[in-house]
Amino acid sequence: MPFIDTPIEHHFPWYVRLFFWNQKRRYGAVLEPARLWGRSPRVFVPLALLYGALDRRSSPIEPTLRSLVIVRVSQINWCAFCVDINSANVLKRGVEQAKLSELATFESSTRFTEREKAAVLWAEAVTTNRAQKSGDVYERVKAQFSTGEIVELTLICAMFNMINRINDSLDIDIEDQPEIDKIQGSLVLDPERLSTYLHWLADNWLQDFDAINQQAEDAAA
Repeated sequence: MPFIDTPIEHHFPWYVRLFFWNQKRRYGAVLEPARLWGRSPRVFVPLALLYGALDRRSSPIEPTLRSLVIVRVSQINWCAFCVDINSANVLKRGVEQAKLSELATFESSTRFTEREKAAVLWAEAVTTNRAQKSGDVYERVKAQFSTGEIVELTLICAMFNMINRINDSLDIDIEDQPEIDKIQGSLVLDPERLSTYLHWLADNWLQDFDAINQQAEDAAA
């Protein structure tokens, strides 16, 4: 039972519901962490944008590798919700169950490429705060990734360390199996399609969102 319950009738601002719509389109449902985070709208929006940017189609880190890294970070942090949901996402992206099952012992597995092993090893170092003192690990990573890719890989690890801690601290329940089965892919926010909206958001971020939201509600009534 989560510490904080979000009633089904809770009213979210329109700009949060925009992200809910996109998440439902991609996952088949609005996930409980999004509903919980959405209760702090001005924090939720930039976090959702960062999530979408890291999981964009043009990312230099391939989708299956991103998902494997996310699952490994979540395993280390004992975030059951994140392991559950992202494992389903890994399988949807084409990773075999046998490979996913060997993720915790990837170093001795023959199912992982050297690039994948370097990325997961780096994820472990970042998550356990050993990256700065792990020069040998960094050398392995540098042999497989460009400096730009390393930065992006580190951002993915850091983002999901934060997500893990929020979801675990607030005791977010694991989704029911039917909800997991509905996952259609990862959350991707197309920068081109949202370009106009994002420019508006940047221009108006410090304005009174309550008034803007009320205007939008009145117009939709």
